[in-house]
Amino acid sequence: MSLNIVETDHKKAKPESEAIPFGRTFTDHMFVMDYQVDKGWHEPRIVPYEPLTLDPAAMIFHYGQTVFEGLKAYRTDDNRVLLFRPEKNFERLNQSSDRLSIPPIDEEEVLGYLTRLLELEKDWVPSFEGTSLYIRPFIIATEPSLAVAPSQTYKLLIILSPVGPYFSGGMKPVIINVEDKFTRAVKGGTGMAKTAGNYSSGYQAQAKAAEEGNNDVLWLDGVEKRYIEEVGSMNIFFKIDGEVVTPALSGSILQGITRTSILELLREWGVPVTERRIAIDELYHAYEEGKLEEAFGTGTAAVISPVGELNWLGKKMVINNHEIGSLSKELYDTITGIQRGRKEDAYGWTIEV
Repeated sequence: MSLNIVETDHKKAKPESEAIPFGRTFTDHMFVMDYQVDKGWHEPRIVPYEPLTLDPAAMIFHYGQTVFEGLKAYRTDDNRVLLFRPEKNFERLNQSSDRLSIPPIDEEEVLGYLTRLLELEKDWVPSFEGTSLYIRPFIIATEPSLAVAPSQTYKLLIILSPVGPYFSGGMKPVIINVEDKFTRAVKGGTGMAKTAGNYSSGYQAQAKAAEEGNNDVLWLDGVEKRYIEEVGSMNIFFKIDGEVVTPALSGSILQGITRTSILELLREWGVPVTERRIAIDELYHAYEEGKLEEAFGTGTAAVISPVGELNWLGKKMVINNHEIGSLSKELYDTITGIQRGRKEDAYGWTIEV
């Protein structure tokens, strides 16, 4: 499809330091494409960033039919701009759309549109240490109808937001509360999809954890409240007696791109790694035996977020004396090094804009 580009006459001021609040600043332009049942996806365009006008009966407001993704563009020391495995994000967007009964996009075509948007907004990719340009593709249901059925019309948008370093004071292990009341997702639900309700339903548990002095929440399965699933909105890994273990994808766990990359790195490095069910009592038993060596969350925002302490039913697990584990650090340095062009990309994970 022919891409129409309308450039703005009013350029915004760009951030002048690394102190950029997450998701509060947006670039000059955005990408938009529409869907109708009888026309499919059509009218791809790059236009000035502006508010949307939607009918009050638009189905997104009433039934939450929406999916989204999150990825980043990084500026290298030699002033190039790199994307990290973006094809995986659009592949996952389609997986989420399938679960929410949203029509699929042409992944390669939309990646091309994103690349063109980034070419236009290249100056918005910050160069300060640890900063990046956050990329948010999302689809919303736009048909004005209160009928409980999939929408007949949709909008796909991509917006861009420069963001500061995730670890503003340096990477530090976090304190996590093991949630025993609220449920994030269940098998057969939407836990494997990136959709809005999965995130807002976690706010109460996160607020409770914060009140008790924790940084985030470790989610257990919704049936037995025993098996570990995710930490906050990240995947979770544990190093137990020399072996790295992460919860297997079960239909209620998001298939993280960082998770996939870490599994591939560990296997290449010869580190024993297993995807399986992990019970919280098994983890506590390993801690008591002195075998719980490291724990870390993984995701686009932080890449690696080391866990220094887990609190479960009044029991405290202090991991590696609240220090960053050597494996966590090596994984973080490797992935961020590839993302920022400081390490050789032997895996073909990056795309230059």
